[in-house]
Amino acid sequence: MNSEVITYNDFSGDPFKDWQPQDETKGASEVLQWAYDTYGDGVTYACSFGAEGMVLIDLISKVKNDAEIVFLDTDLHFQETYDLIEEVKAKYPTLRIHMKKPDLTLEEQSAEHGSALWKRQPDQCCFIRKIKPLEDALSGVPAWISGLRREQSPSRSKTDFVNKDDRFKSIKVCPLIHWTWDDVWEYIRSNELPYNELHDNGYPSIGCIPCTSRVSDSEDSRAGRWAGFNKTECGLHTTGK
Repeated sequence: MNSEVITYNDFSGDPFKDWQPQDETKGASEVLQWAYDTYGDGVTYACSFGAEGMVLIDLISKVKNDAEIVFLDTDLHFQETYDLIEEVKAKYPTLRIHMKKPDLTLEEQSAEHGSALWKRQPDQCCFIRKIKPLEDALSGVPAWISGLRREQSPSRSKTDFVNKDDRFKSIKVCPLIHWTWDDVWEYIRSNELPYNELHDNGYPSIGCIPCTSRVSDSEDSRAGRWAGFNKTECGLHTTGK
C-alpha cells in the first residue's frame, strides 16, 4: 500500500476502499503499519481501554512500541479502568500513555454549570470532559486511531479503515472495522491480554460511572451508555457540537 501522506484537506476517500484483507487480523495490522509508515509520530491513538482498546494496544505495540496513546481522564471513570491502565503501563513500558484531563475539575464544572451536569445535559458534560480535551490533544495532529467497529451500532456501520474526520479536522484510522465482538475476545484470550473486569459483569461498553450501566445479552453493545437519554455516542465520532 502506498504510504503517501493523506491530509484532511486533500482526503478523497479510503485508500483501502476496494482492498479485501486476508490476514488473521482482518486488515488491522496492515492498516496500522500503513498509518505509522505514513504519519510516524504524527499518529495519536485515542484509547478508552475497552476490549477493542486492548487489542489495538497489542497490535500497535508490534508496529511502533513507543506509540503515543491518549486517555480522556474525565475523573469519572470506574476504578477498574484506572487499574487496567496501570497494568497496561507495566506490560508495555515503552508506550507513551498520556492521561488527558478537562480544563475544568469536577468541582469547577459543578460551580459553573450546576451539580451532576451529566444527569441534565449529558451532551454538554461530554463536550467539557471528553470532546474539548480530545480537540486539544489532536490539535495539529494529522491522524488519529480509533477502535470503532462496524458491528457496534448503526451509526458506526459505514466506518471505513481511513476516514475524513470533520470533528477534529484530521484523518481517523479505524483498523478494527471488520472485527466482531467474538473476534475481539478471541484475540484477547489467545494472547492473554489484560482487560477491564467489568466486561465479565455485563458491561460491553465502558465509559464514565454515571453514564454506564449493564446490558442484557440481547441488547446492543452501546445500550448501556446514557440510559434514559436518546444518546449512544459521546460526540467524539459525530460532526456536530
